[in-house]
Order: sequence, then structure tokens, then C-alpha cells
Amino acid sequence: MELILWRHADAGDDAPDEERELTAKGVKQAQRIAAWLKERLPGDAVVLVSPAKRAQQTARALTGRFEVSREVGAAATPQSVLKAAGWPRAEGTVVVVGHQPTLGQTAALIMTRSAAEWGIPKGALWWLASRDPGETVVRAVIAPDLL
Repeated sequence: MELILWRHADAGDDAPDEERELTAKGVKQAQRIAAWLKERLPGDAVVLVSPAKRAQQTARALTGRFEVSREVGAAATPQSVLKAAGWPRAEGTVVVVGHQPTLGQTAALIMTRSAAEWGIPKGALWWLASRDPGETVVRAVIAPDLL
């Protein structure tokens, strides 16, 4: 299984949390990461997205085919993200577009078995792969300003 944890891009603070929209900077961040992903993702990748507008706008830079799920939303837990994605036993690739601190905690839980407070910058992603039982490979960690 391949799991991509993608934090939503930069968003404004001028609306209620669920309605916050990407800033111009956020649109560029989402486009950069989406372009990088499009070159690497299999065509059958599943995309799970938070109900928050900024997360959906981030995902739309990649595809219009995604599933909105509260299990990866702003109030999600690392455990709910992993359950929604089917980690580590699901087949294929799952992209989760969500929020901090949950995505950082999820990456930490996968890598260390403890949901520590790991930071993921706005618009950045962690790409993890589950191999043999108990083996996780970090395929990429990338932020939009590096592209």
C-alpha cells in the first residue's frame, strides 16, 4: 500500500473554519504539488479529502474525483485517518488531503508507533509505503517551495 498524507495549502483566516478558502499562495502551492504528483501517481489512486473547503480546493488541483470524508477532516484522529485509508493492508495508493496536527501525528504514528507532534508545512506531503508486515518505506517528503 502507498499512503500520501497531503496537508491542505495556505488558506485565509477570513471565514468560519470549514469555509476558509485557499489564498493565491495556497493555489500555487496546491498546483505545484499536484503537478509533481500527477507525474507519479497511478491512475487508480483513491483520494480522500476533508470536508473543509480549503482541503477540497487543494485536492481539485490534482483531480476532480475525490471522496469527502469526515474521518480525515479537521477533527480527525490519526487512527481515523489510518482506518479510512485502510493502512497498512489496503491495495493501491491512497491520497489523504487533510489538516495539522492530525497528518503530522499520523506520519509519526506510522513511523514510530507513537502519535507525536510532527509538523507538516502547508501544502506539503509525506509519501509512505507499507511493504512486508511491519516495514514502512518513506518514498518522499516534499514541500511546495522546493518545486
